[in-house]
Amino acid sequence: MSRAREPRERSARASRPRRVREDARPALENTKPAPGERAPSPAKPARRRSGPATEFAALERRIVACERCPRLVAWCREVAATKRKAYAAETYWGRPVPGFGDPTARVWILGLAPGAHGANRTGRVFTGDRSGDFLYAGLFRAGLANQPESRARDDGLALAGAWVSSAGRCAPPGNHPTAEELDACAAHLADESRALARWRVIVALGGIAWDAALRLLAHAGAELPRPRPKFAHGAELVLGDRALLGCYHVSQQNTFTGRLTPAMLDRVLARADVLARG
Repeated sequence: MSRAREPRERSARASRPRRVREDARPALENTKPAPGERAPSPAKPARRRSGPATEFAALERRIVACERCPRLVAWCREVAATKRKAYAAETYWGRPVPGFGDPTARVWILGLAPGAHGANRTGRVFTGDRSGDFLYAGLFRAGLANQPESRARDDGLALAGAWVSSAGRCAPPGNHPTAEELDACAAHLADESRALARWRVIVALGGIAWDAALRLLAHAGAELPRPRPKFAHGAELVLGDRALLGCYHVSQQNTFTGRLTPAMLDRVLARADVLARG
């Protein structure tokens, strides 16, 4: 009886699929493609990411981690700890604020410094205060922003063709950075200029931003006119394929008094667009 069952058992065992050890499988390059099929390409080693995105990410990390100015570091942290009553439930940024916008921008908007309860709170330049409301509404009208408001870093705001940053990266007491503190931030401005390889026009919001832009241009090798051009609203300086435009700052001191109107900002941004297009 046992001998009669043996062929069936062998047949059953023969019909079971054989498990093949991973190390016994044929290598991909040794398999031949079927007629009409292309041979699979061997896997390529992963490449380390590089380019503008990583350059801007590294620049942002350096700016946010900067502690060159003890007075400003202490002030930003103090404001973040004490807060304004209206924002008592929020977590303040309380650190240097990096630039924001389109890395391929041709128009660069340069302000003074972050607001204590604006960018120092939200972590994005000109975001969370009336100055930012005025500026981004103008950028929206000029077709450089996808929305007219800037409330928080995750509000969906995006810029196209424009970059926004400031001469000073930390909120200063009384909104007045010292000359030494602006000098310390000049290195960040130079790094930003190199990263923004396609910029053609700086719109300087106020005299401090104007002077910072002139120093940046001189540092890059531009020969400035003598006497050095002074800031004025609508002032224009063209140096080869790059230009500098002056605009009153978008602070409430200017916008609430009518010194700077939306129409005035629109004209400056329209001129910047013309110069950026060459």
